Amino acid sequence: MSALEAQGGGWPTGAPPVEAWQQAWRSIAPQWSQMRSAVKRVPDIPILRVNQIDAAKLDIEMTSMLREQLSKVFSLSQPGLLSRYEPELNAFLEFMVWRFSIWVDKPTPGNALMNLRYRNERSYKSIMNSGKVRTGLEGAGLSKLQKILYCFFIVGGRYAWARLQLVSAFQRWGDQQRTSWARRAWLLLQKLESLYKIAGFANLVLFLHSGRYPSIVERILGARLVYQRADMNRAVSFEYMNRQLVWHEFSELLLLVLPLLNMMSIRKVLSFPFSSQAPASSLPEDVCPICEACPITTPYMALPCGHLYCYYCLRTRSLSDRNFKCSRCSISIVALKRHHVEVTLGGAKTSETDS
Repeated sequence: MSALEAQGGGWPTGAPPVEAWQQAWRSIAPQWSQMRSAVKRVPDIPILRVNQIDAAKLDIEMTSMLREQLSKVFSLSQPGLLSRYEPELNAFLEFMVWRFSIWVDKPTPGNALMNLRYRNERSYKSIMNSGKVRTGLEGAGLSKLQKILYCFFIVGGRYAWARLQLVSAFQRWGDQQRTSWARRAWLLLQKLESLYKIAGFANLVLFLHSGRYPSIVERILGARLVYQRADMNRAVSFEYMNRQLVWHEFSELLLLVLPLLNMMSIRKVLSFPFSSQAPASSLPEDVCPICEACPITTPYMALPCGHLYCYYCLRTRSLSDRNFKCSRCSISIVALKRHHVEVTLGGAKTSETDS
């Protein structure tokens, strides 16, 4: 301090008291804690909504594939056997998927392809409050109670609803008297279905907003889908989807263009160089020059030449081509005329009447 005093510094008011340090620390302690909490904030990794929706769709497709293979096994059994027990079959397949995936803390086939797993969001909050979260993907899987409730709502709920729908449809609960219990049960089912659809729509809006809980059951149980590995991408290729989209657009283009084309004229032009049929002029009179049917089905006469055709052949050619010419004499056909044949005991007599 002698050097400071020699330079004219020194302590102008002397050393600060100990209480001053404590008061200064108390004044900045809240700000310091806020800064520390901001620095240690848990990263919120957004889970892509399309991954969660695709995982549910893939699980449904997996179940349908298993059902298709099982139906092939019983294809030679009694007809309609599986259709009568379709709800039970679907419940059995969904139970098997749940038993070998969620019950043993493994992702479902769709979740595995999308790199997703179920996390107990309620236990994760306690871990997050303790400050042990680093990546935001930590957390234990579902508890046993959550797994059992998941099976009860998903597998049991779908089975019960499908069976009730079939029973009410076959027994015609909706056509019963208003005072009967069947009519009341049917009305109750209709109201429950409406409420479930409204709740599902509200859950969809919340899911699109927050990106959590794509289904009502997952929201009730607190089972959130998170990434299984932070450095793993989707295991689904879009090559098949792109190919399907290309073929779909191509088919839409064909459906738009084909009605505008005269297929009869195009077929005639393309088949003429390779045609091996005999010319129509060399065919007998009782043979249709177009389909070569003998005898002619519903004979009609082409005017003005008077040659005979099948009604369908002549009518379709005339509608598709207004300048259609007779296949025998190449004269433009302007009208059609019904040809009647009357057979008597003395022989055949032909009479013609206008159509």
